[in-house]
Amino acid sequence: MLFDTYEQSGLFFNMNFKDKTTSGLQAYRGDLVLTEGEITAGRRMPPVATIRQAVMLGSEDKILFAAGFFDDVAKLPLFDERYAKDYAPDVKLLFFVANIAKPLVLSLSGTTAALVPLEDGLVWNELLDELRLEKDDLKGQSAADKLLTVQGALKEYKAKGDAVGIDEAKTRTVAVKLGGRGPV
Repeated sequence: MLFDTYEQSGLFFNMNFKDKTTSGLQAYRGDLVLTEGEITAGRRMPPVATIRQAVMLGSEDKILFAAGFFDDVAKLPLFDERYAKDYAPDVKLLFFVANIAKPLVLSLSGTTAALVPLEDGLVWNELLDELRLEKDDLKGQSAADKLLTVQGALKEYKAKGDAVGIDEAKTRTVAVKLGGRGPV
């Protein structure tokens, strides 16, 4: 299965879970590697680039939907280069991006990705808000089956923002100031 191949290839990082839904689809939450770290002294170093807090649903051999957090819109082509061959014909892509100020609709390998500005936050919570899903919509479901509910909402989701290519998206970036966290 596709996600098993990703896991064996070391493309899943900081995995929250990888499981099957009741309908037999594969569900994944965690980070997704875009660029692997180099091998030093026989050990692979941490990834150079990832999609943080990725949420994905896949069939036997195709990605049905993917969501996650990018700190820079310029990293989206890395996702497309590595995973476009696995897109289902009707794949849904929704990414939260730190360095854009307004929503955008980006064209990627014959499909579109909805880009939503997000400086800081939890992708899962923001995804539910963006899709207008309530916690009650997910009540009593397994972690994997919750992604089926998200998939259903994504089918009805209408992306907002200007339709642009990656070159235009790179010109619409803003500077991001990340605040510190920790004890006060």
